[in-house]
Amino acid sequence: MDLFNNNKDKENKPKTGFTILQGDSTTSEHGGYGAGVLNLDNVSPVIIDPEQGEAYVDMGALHARSAVEKRIKFLPNREEVPNGKLYWLVWVTINHKQGKTYYAGVTGCEMRVDIDIRRGYKSLPEHVNRMDKSIKGHIIVDHMDEASKHLLAKFLKEHNEEMWNNSDEALHQQLK
Repeated sequence: MDLFNNNKDKENKPKTGFTILQGDSTTSEHGGYGAGVLNLDNVSPVIIDPEQGEAYVDMGALHARSAVEKRIKFLPNREEVPNGKLYWLVWVTINHKQGKTYYAGVTGCEMRVDIDIRRGYKSLPEHVNRMDKSIKGHIIVDHMDEASKHLLAKFLKEHNEEMWNNSDEALHQQLK
């Protein structure tokens, strides 16, 4: 018997991996497999680096694998990373209304990263909940520092000024 080739057991086990489904399965009439799954087709993670004065999209953040997050062990207590550099992960959701595209949901999450000790702080539940809130069209950026909000507003305007202009006034007010 080959101890290293036990494919028979693997074939009998059900696969239970997390799958991102294309399209909106929640609109199916039967409410079958995938009903209620989050649709990430229109969500983009934007990283704000206030120290460097830059904002950019990093799709790796959808799976907690952005350039900022790689090779960093994240801890749940901010105090354990006293010299952590501030970053914001902002979930931006695009939607359509009246035939126009706009920034529908924008929610920010704090991250602190200390590259020297390869440790960081972030609240994973907060990141997941804020992504969900963004998908549902919420604007949650009032807890961000003014410099970061300014960088985010500038990035969103420069990325697509028409989408910025079509967005709700609440977004414009919170990112003044």
